[in-house]
Parts: sequence; C-alpha cells; structure tokens
Amino acid sequence: MGLAAIIVARFSRYLNSPYRQGKGASGTRKWTGDYGENVAADWLRARNAKVLARNFKGRRGGEVDIVAREGRQLLFIEVKTRKKDAKIRGLSAVNRKKRALIKRGANEWLRRLGSRNLPWRFDVIEVEVAEGEKPKVTQIENVFGNDSPPRKW
Repeated sequence: MGLAAIIVARFSRYLNSPYRQGKGASGTRKWTGDYGENVAADWLRARNAKVLARNFKGRRGGEVDIVAREGRQLLFIEVKTRKKDAKIRGLSAVNRKKRALIKRGANEWLRRLGSRNLPWRFDVIEVEVAEGEKPKVTQIENVFGNDSPPRKW
C-alpha cells in the first residue's frame, strides 16, 4: 500500500467518521447519495486506485459515477448508497436502463481515449449507512461484463 493510500485510509473523514444525517439539505436523498460517492472515492483511494473522474457525463448521453484506474485497468463504477435497514440492496437497483446509461458513459470515455484496447470493467460499490455508525463499503467487481458495448464509435 502506497503512502497516499495509507494517509487516505487513516484520515478520511468519510471512512472514519460516523454517518450523521441532519435536517434540511443534509437530510435529502441527493445529500445521502453524494455522501456515498465521497465514501466510495476515498475507499478506492485507500486501496491504491486513482480516481480519474466523478459524475462523468458523456456528450452523447450516459453517465458514470466514478471512473477510476486500478493499475492498468479502468473501472467504471456505479455507487449505490442505502440505509442499513433498506429492503433492497444497491446492486438490485442497477437495472437494465441504468446499465445502458453506464455503458454509454463508459463508451464515451473510451472514445475520448481513442482506444478500446485496454482492460476495463464495470463495478458497483454499495455504501451502507446507519446513523452514528461508520459506513460499510462493498465493491462488486465486473457486475455486467464489458463484452457488449452499446455501440461502436
């Protein structure tokens, strides 16, 4: 583990502080989702991944919550934040429509790079939060494969 990863893991306020949902703006679903994305980004950095972009939106549509690099592999990551007592887990919310949006965003990222000849995958990071507890993070790798891009460019 590199020095930067150790520092992030040790001092990240998102990874090491209990979740506190306030009133007003900090009580909204958007605030909770943004909080989960911050947790996920710090969690990736603590594991030596480099976060390249957050909330990437392609010119031709599509969106990716986090684009990261782990060694030579590109990661296109959807982050799903859920309360501890949620009835449905985050991974279950990544339906066919959401997958198509993520694939379009990834396709645009690869188009901008000018090459598809590098390793890449689609992951989902689930962030589970509960009032007064540190967030729990689960990364599910290669959730829907990279064998079928939405279209060629």
